[in-house]
Amino acid sequence: MRFGRPIIIDTGVLISAAIRPQSVPATALERALRHHEVYACAETLSELEAVLMRSKFDRYASIVQRQAFLQGLTEHLKMVVVKEPTQECTEPKDDKFLALAWEVRAELIVASDPHLTCMHPWRLIPILPPAAFLVT
Repeated sequence: MRFGRPIIIDTGVLISAAIRPQSVPATALERALRHHEVYACAETLSELEAVLMRSKFDRYASIVQRQAFLQGLTEHLKMVVVKEPTQECTEPKDDKFLALAWEVRAELIVASDPHLTCMHPWRLIPILPPAAFLVT
């Protein structure tokens, strides 16, 4: 059951969930998909696909498994167009997650990237690592 509560999950958490199905990030993703509306935009989804298909992940999961993960995840994501970019993160490539969160007025961001987690909370939006999200 979903409750319409918007949430953002960064690429690092999604990669970990894809290659380690029994991990804390995988459990966090499962919980997010059960209890929230998980949002993405073209930029975040493009980054996920590019990173997930890197050959360095071949030893963890086959390309077929990673493609299946991406396809399955995409079917559950709510896609939006971000109209108002932001430039507030010390790592500019992570601004897309903040802008997406602001666009959908996210309840929270689940992130493993320290450039994001160190900003907790950002504009009153909590930014939590997967383990902290699981105990909320």
